[in-house]
Amino acid sequence: MGVDELLTSINYTLRGWANYFRSGVSKATFAAVDHHAWHRITRWIFHKHSRLSWQQLRRRFCLPGTWRLACDGVVFTGAFSVKMERYRYRGSNIPTPWTSTAPAPPVPTSG
Repeated sequence: MGVDELLTSINYTLRGWANYFRSGVSKATFAAVDHHAWHRITRWIFHKHSRLSWQQLRRRFCLPGTWRLACDGVVFTGAFSVKMERYRYRGSNIPTPWTSTAPAPPVPTSG
């Protein structure tokens, strides 16, 4: 497995996980998950290429001038790239305990 295949697989996994949890207050959590994933990916690269230094890793597996991982056109995007929807408009789908169409009470008849 190459670095590009690993990045593609992790991007799909993190994007799917983030899409599931995007409606909550999750910006800091997504950043923490991306931070952890970046460190695990770099450790995997160092394990695969045992004689690699940090400068060589940055030159070979990062975008120029940044620490953003990329290989063969595949860039690590992570969970933070998913757009978060904090308060989605749900309109009339929001349940309410006070219904406006409650049945009218029966009218007493005189008799």
